[in-house]
Amino acid sequence: MYVIDPPKQSSLAVQGSSARFPVRRVFCVGRNYEAHVVEMGNDTREPPFFFTKPADAVCDTPCTVPYPPLTEDLHFECELVIAIGKGGANIAEEDVMDHIWGASAGIDLTRRDLQAVAKKMGRPWDWGKAFDHSAPIAPILPLADVPSVSKGRIWLAVNGEMKQEADLGDMIWSVREHTATLSRAVTLAPGDIIMTGTPAGVAAVVPGDVLTGGVDGIAEFEVTIGPRA
Repeated sequence: MYVIDPPKQSSLAVQGSSARFPVRRVFCVGRNYEAHVVEMGNDTREPPFFFTKPADAVCDTPCTVPYPPLTEDLHFECELVIAIGKGGANIAEEDVMDHIWGASAGIDLTRRDLQAVAKKMGRPWDWGKAFDHSAPIAPILPLADVPSVSKGRIWLAVNGEMKQEADLGDMIWSVREHTATLSRAVTLAPGDIIMTGTPAGVAAVVPGDVLTGGVDGIAEFEVTIGPRA
């Protein structure tokens, strides 16, 4: 018994199934493609670090996402998404794939102006990263059908114009490396999501823009930026 109704379980669609993947936590890898690190004015190949989004920030694609409040500089960041199906702590790099249930593609939407203020003042990034509808993600592909999480084209276009295009092999820290690192800080659990970082080319969008993209062979998304919330 609860004193209020418990919140609805956040979840994501699964390719080829009516069953859904329950989402427990969303971890995001910061600065994981060298060209993006450079464009954001930072040093390359620093140890991997993570920030989080709430589970209910995820939303299925295709979708329309309201332009969020408190910002005039909403940016897209396309990412490979990893879904954890088996928990564990201190996972060895060679065992990481045994803990992955599937993979997808999504967008880390970012209120860049709020993030910039937080960086300048040494504050957490939450208001820049962890807002409603900030993690639209395509249906998850079960791992048995995933061709690779270490190579393959990742891309995003705005209104049909290519903005981000790279290869998963360009990641500074591979899926095996950053997942193992994360598991040394927290015990991973089934339902955890890892957004693995974005290539160069991030930029602002406005209401009415249509974002398409994905990771070849894994998943594709379509997200429309709606009116201001």
